Amino acid sequence: SRDHMVRFILRGQFSCRALSRLWICSDNTPAMSANRCNGTAAQQGSSGVLKHEYLFSEVTKMVREYLVTYKDRSSKVVEFRSPEEVRAAVDLELREEGMADEELLKLCRKVLELSVHTAHPRFYNQLFAGVDEIGLAGQFLTAVTNTSMYTFEMAPVFSLMEEEVLGRMRAYVGWSQGDGIFSPGGSISNLYGLMCARYQAFPETKTKGCFGLPQMAILSSQQSHYSAKKSAIIMGIGTDNCLAVDTDEVGRMIPSKLDKTISEFKAKGMFPLCVLATSGTTVLGAFDPLNEIADICQKHSIWLHVDAAFGGSALVSRKHRHLLQGIDRADSVTWNLHKSLSAPLQCSAVLVKRRGLLASCNSTHASYLFQKDKLSYDVSLDTGDKSIQCGRLNDVLKLWIMWKARGTAALEAQLDHSIAMAQYLTTRIKEREGFQMVIESPQYTQVPFWYVPPSLRPCRDSQEWRERLGRVAPVIKGRMVAAGSMMMTYHPLLDHPNFLRMTLSNPQACPEDMDFVLDEVERLGKDIEA
Repeated sequence: SRDHMVRFILRGQFSCRALSRLWICSDNTPAMSANRCNGTAAQQGSSGVLKHEYLFSEVTKMVREYLVTYKDRSSKVVEFRSPEEVRAAVDLELREEGMADEELLKLCRKVLELSVHTAHPRFYNQLFAGVDEIGLAGQFLTAVTNTSMYTFEMAPVFSLMEEEVLGRMRAYVGWSQGDGIFSPGGSISNLYGLMCARYQAFPETKTKGCFGLPQMAILSSQQSHYSAKKSAIIMGIGTDNCLAVDTDEVGRMIPSKLDKTISEFKAKGMFPLCVLATSGTTVLGAFDPLNEIADICQKHSIWLHVDAAFGGSALVSRKHRHLLQGIDRADSVTWNLHKSLSAPLQCSAVLVKRRGLLASCNSTHASYLFQKDKLSYDVSLDTGDKSIQCGRLNDVLKLWIMWKARGTAALEAQLDHSIAMAQYLTTRIKEREGFQMVIESPQYTQVPFWYVPPSLRPCRDSQEWRERLGRVAPVIKGRMVAAGSMMMTYHPLLDHPNFLRMTLSNPQACPEDMDFVLDEVERLGKDIEA
């Protein structure tokens, strides 16, 4: 009782920490008599009921309504507001006193209302789109378990689940063994691959750093992802040593140019560390010729990393996996499952052919976490030391439950459908006046095109005309976002002026949507006087 506690305090027999625990667990503590030692009164309600039961119930309803509402094509993809308008609409300030559940729910509804609705059938702005409902359920369970992936002790089921899923992914790459880990995104997965490349070449960098080593370079195509340069910054290689290899008319790295660049770099006494090939470039969706690139890497004894963050999911398709022919010859691979297959963000993995290399490269053997004398299980299941993180989110459950429920056949059908929609849209663009493809035949789910308003027809391929054409896409995008009718992005590329880019990763997309896209682009852009 509390009287007993007071007597013990007077005798000096309790520390402050012990006192606080006993006070909370006392039978006489208000609101805690039925829930002894289950947390503070601020955290718990009465027995068997969550303190915020109403909030949980209403949020669950809100999630369902959100998903249903924004799968309706008559709803807006975005209710775009300026930063000032968002600040005025959403009370962002954090205060000393908490907010009542009802008021908090109003804020939650406003947050959802003013967010971009990426599950909308007409969201085509990024390399991801849609949300798999089963994967979302897995995301909820991930949050509920609220654990970290550093040891089997802390994540017993999820550690084995990750082992199983990574093994399946390696099998699609074509490896019978190897290693891997889930990471916070494709950029970090690429960083892992490049770090492994450096450790393989210069293992002393782990302890001694890069002092005294030759000048290193990372080679990738001129259309590769900017994460290669980010990795070069982090690793101390420097962006000046990221060498861009020329690409062909559809965006693929030209092998002969790669070979020439490597030879020139080596002739200067420098060390080409890694070739970063891309399977599914960000803008054009191009797939570098992996077999030819692997031949060159083998010739020069260079690590080959394949950034298949976007295009890796084609491996599940019997019809389209040829796009990644030769990926089995890579030393490491990045693969994002939230792109093309709609797993909830983030869901990225790096796969490494040589087992044990991740741990050798990154481990520091922190004895307070990775004890080697645990008697209850095989400590090789403690994956945390091969990660550059300590705490690591469980990113596997949402993917596992989605894959388990739908099966590989459904994932394959989704990928095939997305490519079929891209091909349908390409055909319609070629048939329609005022529309022009940037490349004749896209390889994947990216469809880049120009809309040429009547004021710029007939097409005149002069510098002035190209500059005027480059001003059209930004205007269409601005009007599109203001209307909320759909979302796609635009950008320039090399010597191409700004163009619109459709990404067909949304599993709900259908031919009628593709026709709507072209009608809407024309409606938004036909009066532009660039």
